[in-house]
Amino acid sequence: MQNTDKISTLIELNEELENYFRNTIIPQLFVDSHLVLRKFTPPAMRQFSLKPTDVGRHIEDIKDNFRFPTILENIQHVIDSGEVLEKEIQTTDHRWYQMNILPYIVQKNKKTDGVIITFVEITMRIRDLKEQEKLIAEHEILLDTISHDIKTPLTSLGLTIEMLKQIPEKGMARFPFLLEKIENSLVKIQHIINDLTDSRQQEHRYKAVEELLDFEHILEDVRLTLATQLKESHAIITAEINHSEILFIRRKLRSVVYNLVNNAIKYRSEDRTPEILVRTYRENDDMVITVSDNGMGIPQSEFKNIFQKYQRVSPSGEGSGIGLYLVNEIIKASGGKISVSSDLGKGSEFKVYLKIAAS
Repeated sequence: MQNTDKISTLIELNEELENYFRNTIIPQLFVDSHLVLRKFTPPAMRQFSLKPTDVGRHIEDIKDNFRFPTILENIQHVIDSGEVLEKEIQTTDHRWYQMNILPYIVQKNKKTDGVIITFVEITMRIRDLKEQEKLIAEHEILLDTISHDIKTPLTSLGLTIEMLKQIPEKGMARFPFLLEKIENSLVKIQHIINDLTDSRQQEHRYKAVEELLDFEHILEDVRLTLATQLKESHAIITAEINHSEILFIRRKLRSVVYNLVNNAIKYRSEDRTPEILVRTYRENDDMVITVSDNGMGIPQSEFKNIFQKYQRVSPSGEGSGIGLYLVNEIIKASGGKISVSSDLGKGSEFKVYLKIAAS
């Protein structure tokens, strides 16, 4: 009777497992310690063109289905080490996945008897992040253009009106009326500009709101946004996060980190693999963020110019020359500061100081 109960329990558990396989929306693979495919979920069949007859085949024989060249090495690493592997991968059809490989551990002997692999497609997330970064940059440029390029001639127009007011009105009956119309138009334009440039009065999706941020999450967003550039350049990003929390505007902090890391990739040396180190630590009331690279370096004579609008680190480099300008404007507006040190031909380091708490 007792054996019958055990068999019945096993059958129920197996049915529950099969029901899970049929209904899960996540592509999953079950591979044993001999690298043989033992089971996969229906979404894996659709995403990777697997067939029921692939069950029992060695991964080597069907690795092309996954369009990811190092999947064999990754599986073997998890089997040998017993460690969980998490990484973003790009397949040859240019789709991106968050791949997690978990060791399947037999509780009885505590040995790894295979792996469970899950794939979550993040292609749209990466595209959205890139599009968002472009929109943020365009938005910052728009605000800067309005506040700097338009306010100057408006100020000059205001002074001109004040001078016109002092001219005698002999024979100019309509002059005061025309002058009043000009002045009213000027006031309206100034109000519009103030509404656009004062983030506290904005009621659209770019409204700037400070929040408590985790720097590691910001860096992860940046890394995903630059996934294609990282893959093409083979750049390696290393992080040393000694202080993580800061009260800041999310899109602005992301723009700062994005532009500094993007430049480190863009202005890499052709003689070596790009290596980028992102560090954070606390210094008094500031979070210090440093982005170091082993790229081409910057001549000391150019240190001041690189933070000017439309100035590029290298004349041969790509881009519009607004990245470091925007970084500098964001940091200055928050009461922080940025500095650069560089050894020409060996690499550069940008150091950012930001107040940890709201000012």
